[in-house]
Amino acid sequence: MTISGVEWIRASITYRSLAWGALLLIVASCFAADVWAQGPGQPAPLPTLPSLTEGDPIPTKNLLQVFRDGGLLMYPIGLCSIILMVFVFERAISLRRGRVIPRPFVKRFIEQVKDGRLDQDQALALCEENQSPVAEVFAAAVKKWGRSCVEVEQAILDSGERVTSRLRQYLRLFNGISTISPLLGLLGTVLGMISAFNAIAAQGEAAGQRELLASGISQALLTTAAGLTVALPALIAYLFFSGRVDRLILEIDAHSQDVVNAIASDGWKDKRKPASRRASRSTAKAA
Repeated sequence: MTISGVEWIRASITYRSLAWGALLLIVASCFAADVWAQGPGQPAPLPTLPSLTEGDPIPTKNLLQVFRDGGLLMYPIGLCSIILMVFVFERAISLRRGRVIPRPFVKRFIEQVKDGRLDQDQALALCEENQSPVAEVFAAAVKKWGRSCVEVEQAILDSGERVTSRLRQYLRLFNGISTISPLLGLLGTVLGMISAFNAIAAQGEAAGQRELLASGISQALLTTAAGLTVALPALIAYLFFSGRVDRLILEIDAHSQDVVNAIASDGWKDKRKPASRRASRSTAKAA
């Protein structure tokens, strides 16, 4: 069987490759825009406080000018924001309930196993065809078909740990960004204050010290604001996706218990046989 070029491209493209491609594209675009706005060989000037008179409009700045005024540490903070945006998009797609626990597959699989319409080979083929995280856990249980509940549950636990680690992928990245971004902003503030006071000390008794100090403080505080602006969404994303993963794991565990009761040697099927035998014996005695 041969694979066409289009099918090979579709099989090669994953969410991770799309995320990294978008990240590189955004970084390159931001760098090109900054170079174009700054001009060749012209460093970004320090912001100064303009003299305002009554009736003059208040000067405003766009986002790119604010980014340049923040100094060099705005670049790693900006990179953290881009990484956060890309991987929030990736996790939002990967942790969809329909992708992790497809309800039509779970419902059909459990019903057919309980009714005895699937044997071990058919159930395993159905799980391998679906290729969802819950199907992977079901497949581990099916491989222990006919064993005791303890063995089947142990197989589910081992497979569930691997599935859980994949579902929690990149969550540490969100936690790291929420921790690093405020520290980068604080470092930028400290460096900006040091630079401002050094400039005042070098200027001596010349006029404009107050304006220069205010300008340096304004530039220094930009990095703190930028770091907190990135850290808060990162922390929210970490808490949100952690809660979603926990809910998905609990639901997978609940469905897995139904599979255990259906395929284990000491599951619910064997428990029904003595009851049916007692019912037949009582009917015979009554007759």
